[in-house]
Amino acid sequence: MSIAVIYESMFGNTRKIALAIAEGLAPFGMVSTANVNDPRARKAAHSANLLVLGGPTHVHGMSRPSSRQEALTWSSDPRKDLELEPLAPGTGVREWLRDTELIPPLSAAFDTRVDIAHLLSGAACGHIQHALAKRGSREVIAPESLLVTKDNILGVGELARARDWGTSVGRAMERFRDR
Repeated sequence: MSIAVIYESMFGNTRKIALAIAEGLAPFGMVSTANVNDPRARKAAHSANLLVLGGPTHVHGMSRPSSRQEALTWSSDPRKDLELEPLAPGTGVREWLRDTELIPPLSAAFDTRVDIAHLLSGAACGHIQHALAKRGSREVIAPESLLVTKDNILGVGELARARDWGTSVGRAMERFRDR
């Protein structure tokens, strides 16, 4: 099986989560990991059987150009101590999905969000999965949120939780394949 883990990341947390998910998926097939702004992302998705797609939660959902611009502003504020990822703030998951011609038949979605009540933070992962379904991809497992602190630091144990979720995605993918 060919698996593509594609992600959007502003400050590195979503990238770290995506890499941990890829580690969990490694026993289940050939895994490619790429940022949505990396030209290899489309190629990986086109050849994959499973797409695992994720991004940060901005304003209760997927990022938008205005929220990515805000992240750029935050990164220039020395009081925030945030370093922008090399491929940010370019294209986001929303635009990548809209502009990608071929979406794999199976998918899973994840996000990173602040560790506060879901009602207050929202979550991008449900919106991502909905957009994947509209493109004809079947969800293999429920979307997952991985948590960061209000200071934009990955929560304790979140990388391990991401690896475990990646393993769960792989097992779920196998069940779909065996049907």
